[in-house]
Amino acid sequence: MKLKNYILITFLMCATIAAQAQNPLKGVVYDGASGNRMADVFIKNTTNNQVALSDEKGNFSIKAAPGHLLIFTSPTYSNDTLYVTSMSAKKVKLNTTRIDLKQVNVTARANFNPETEYPEVYEKSKVYPLSPTSWFSSEARNARRLKKYFKREVEQRKIDSAFSRVYVGSIIPLRGQELEDFMTMYRPSMDLVEKNDRELMLLYINDSYKKYMALPADKRKPTPLGE
Repeated sequence: MKLKNYILITFLMCATIAAQAQNPLKGVVYDGASGNRMADVFIKNTTNNQVALSDEKGNFSIKAAPGHLLIFTSPTYSNDTLYVTSMSAKKVKLNTTRIDLKQVNVTARANFNPETEYPEVYEKSKVYPLSPTSWFSSEARNARRLKKYFKREVEQRKIDSAFSRVYVGSIIPLRGQELEDFMTMYRPSMDLVEKNDRELMLLYINDSYKKYMALPADKRKPTPLGE
């Protein structure tokens, strides 16, 4: 009898934990300086490998449970982490970082394959003609948003690799903040990178450098976000 009770209690505890892990944790992401709500912030639960994006109003919803760790990521912002202690709605503030190019780790980013890392996103994003839920469910819509996000991310990482600080710095004499400003202002398009033509990239960098140097000194700065 004791053994049966033990098995039953263990089963109920596991079921409770599993059910809790399926609960959505909701919240809003804000810009730490302006207080504006932030769209398309990438949220990853490193405990259960669930991912989500904040919507156009900064709202997010992701499967989580107490004890889980979430990471919030957005370009030009410092990553923020949230250790989940309760399932109450969260307010997350991200702060801008002045130096963003130095945070790009090409080696770590080179082998990123979202279809391998997040296969459930691509499966849920599929549309089946005879399945209305594949068209209209919030889970399917979120999966399609994530799929588009991953597509952009893969493209940006390819540009990072082709237009690295080491490579650009070996061609033009800029260093430090000037090099970072130049690379931000003249970041190449994906079309150029996909041509995979080293000579064409070399020509683009040299032409861009001439344009950069022709600018007045006070114009050799990238336009801040939001302006």
